[in-house]
Amino acid sequence: MNPLLNKEPVKRAEKAIHAFDTKIEIICLKETARTAQDAATALGCNVGAIVKSLIFKTENNFILCLVSGDKRCSLNKLKNILNIKDVSMAHPDDVKKVTGYTIGGVSPVGHINKVKIYIDTNLERFKTLFAAAGHPNCVFEIEFNKLTQLTNGEKREITE
Repeated sequence: MNPLLNKEPVKRAEKAIHAFDTKIEIICLKETARTAQDAATALGCNVGAIVKSLIFKTENNFILCLVSGDKRCSLNKLKNILNIKDVSMAHPDDVKKVTGYTIGGVSPVGHINKVKIYIDTNLERFKTLFAAAGHPNCVFEIEFNKLTQLTNGEKREITE
């Protein structure tokens, strides 16, 4: 068994994923999947099929945006959706505090604090998606509709 599967953040992600569907497996990559391009190269898939988990700080909270690996999240669209003036990328320390994951391994589920999730509709372009599973070398494969169900995320067009 791969020792990465014993790491607490990976176990936490796996527990949340398996509570939804026990058939979904954690894939441990030899190469890092810290960036969407790294993950796509390691998996041999389109970079757009990689789910980027991005944490943003709002005026008084944090939100998680799940975005296609070939797109950029639009701060202006987030501001309009949330009807607020101030949205920015969260500091790495805040990402760790909010989710329990380090940047590059932020899973869409299994966070240590509840966080509102937005899923970019551009991810629907792909039959199969890959998202981080608690470590930069761990991912899981999932279909868009199942990702939406797994995360209870709100589908929105949030990229530019």
